Amino acid sequence: MKSSASLRPGMVLGHYPQRQPAQHGRLDRIAAQVISNITRLLPSRHSAQFQRFIHQVDRYAPGLQQCSDEALIATRQRLREALSIEGMTDKHIAHCFALIREVADRTLGMRHFNSQLMGGWAMVHGHVAEMQTGEGKTLTATLPACTAALSGIPVHIITVNDYLAQRDSEWMRPVYSALGLSVGLISEGMTPEQRRAAYASDVTYCTNKQLVFDYLKDRIVMGHNSGPLRFELDSLCNDGKQQSQILLRGLCFAIVDEADSVLVDEARTPLIISRPSDTRKEPQIYEQALEMATELEPLSDFKLIQQERAVELTRQGKDKIAGYGETLGGIWRGQRHRESLIRQALSALHFFIRDTHYLVQDGKVLIIDEYTGRLMPDRSWEQGLHQLIEAKEGCEISAQPETLARISYQRFFRRYLHLSGMTGTAREITGELSAVYGLGSLVIPTHKPQLRQNLGSRVYPDLDRKYNAILARIHEMREVGRPVLVGTRSVAASEQLSQLLDELSVPHSVLNARQDLEEAEIIAQAGKRGRVTVATNMAGRGTDIHLGESVSALGGLHVIATEQHEASRIDRQLFGRSARQGDPGSYEYILSLEDEIVQKFSPRWVLQLQVHTLSPRSHLRKLCTRVAQGVAEHRHAQIRKELLRIDEHLGNMLSYSGQQE
Repeated sequence: MKSSASLRPGMVLGHYPQRQPAQHGRLDRIAAQVISNITRLLPSRHSAQFQRFIHQVDRYAPGLQQCSDEALIATRQRLREALSIEGMTDKHIAHCFALIREVADRTLGMRHFNSQLMGGWAMVHGHVAEMQTGEGKTLTATLPACTAALSGIPVHIITVNDYLAQRDSEWMRPVYSALGLSVGLISEGMTPEQRRAAYASDVTYCTNKQLVFDYLKDRIVMGHNSGPLRFELDSLCNDGKQQSQILLRGLCFAIVDEADSVLVDEARTPLIISRPSDTRKEPQIYEQALEMATELEPLSDFKLIQQERAVELTRQGKDKIAGYGETLGGIWRGQRHRESLIRQALSALHFFIRDTHYLVQDGKVLIIDEYTGRLMPDRSWEQGLHQLIEAKEGCEISAQPETLARISYQRFFRRYLHLSGMTGTAREITGELSAVYGLGSLVIPTHKPQLRQNLGSRVYPDLDRKYNAILARIHEMREVGRPVLVGTRSVAASEQLSQLLDELSVPHSVLNARQDLEEAEIIAQAGKRGRVTVATNMAGRGTDIHLGESVSALGGLHVIATEQHEASRIDRQLFGRSARQGDPGSYEYILSLEDEIVQKFSPRWVLQLQVHTLSPRSHLRKLCTRVAQGVAEHRHAQIRKELLRIDEHLGNMLSYSGQQE
């Protein structure tokens, strides 16, 4: 392990430590990915290390259990001094884990399992710990967080939404307090002073989005003085005025909860700080663009490339809009701008669907996160797309923003001096985590044997037969009293299924972006006898569905996936809602060849297969859906690589020109 001084603000690293941006060549990334994939196939070399470490931790347990609370405080102080001076050695880490486990037992009545000790060990050593859903990742995070914080290192625990950040910080606060550590929480609507105070805490819980935006604000304040030496000199020359405006204390030690979502799924979109520009003429331009786009004919004037969500104008289409441009004049006379705007207008019309990609609430277009199913009210699409969708929906057209600073998640998280994480689904992206972030992944065994049953897949030729099968399965499960969680990919799909259930007078709850405020209550009821819950991906991460009385004896929660997601990890997150911590449970796919992912991503030869006469359980039908999902995953991986390449290229250009990010 690194010494504590090499991971904390101070004389060695300055007041805003971070890893300097490093370029990773294409060959470097390919080599890292290949090595990671090969390593994943080999027997784990960490099992023996895990066992030795657990034995070390257990050796401290008897003495700590006999200590009074006052004696534990004295032990904590001695350990804090040792960690600060000697660093996080294996001996001190084991002693610290034993102390944290004892404190958690006394304050929360929760004693870390061996599997959680293994997860904590993996994160302290800079890995992503793959822990099955329900294995207690929230408690596990206290082990590396407290160890680093006791060493004097500022710790950020980063998760996917404000609800989880607030829940976890409040839930674990007694552990931190008993160890003499302060806890901060970053949430929406905080003032700069409140944010500064939260980041000044020993451990800060925050979302990835809030954290990156605060970092970009710091970069704007620091301007050209972002290097450690220049920052310190500027602070001295200006009596610390600049430092007083800075929010963070640098990027020292990060624990990323739901690491696959934050580091991979979110990595397709750069984070941008912007300000409104002068757009007095733009509303009319967007309306004109939409009007032109509706007059263009598919195939003859334009082609839709579904997999890339791109539009290609034909020669005839270009000539047609050039004619419109001559009539309208102004900016429409410029070929490049004209064609770009029309392509965006066609995308708004054909690729972005209400209640699937966005909601309209109170006259505003709100983006739906396709991976979590949650609303993102402070996000907007770039290059006029958001304004075109507003015009399409008859909403007031907002100002197109001017970019002040931007960064991708890939470049941001690589700047942490120590990066680690945890998730229930890492194995599919092991190579990418290694290639982009230099992170290894370790699979942590479950505390109890897993009893989750896979009931397989059924693939129907059309949507009507798929929905009939879903309704029949729900009825079957309710007959025996088992609760059912039905996962859908969009708000529209969840509401369509809800309507079908209403027609059959089946009591149920719906959880999607419209019900985000009732999420906790809906989830609290979802495990009760005979309960039916229809949910988007909102029910896929960070939520525990506790089984009601006698439900275990009936077989536990049954989960139905009604569509495959464009990342198989998201499906696994949904299935992970059942059979947690040794409970029984089951899951299955009920799909259709008319599902969006099959139609959008299946190669032409797959769509041409004559599979409509086959059984729903035929291997050929299953192959169709698996091929589509595989193509989608590959396509999104390419998008992330391209975004990283562009982001690094922009970073180089800005550094050569002397500008900031």
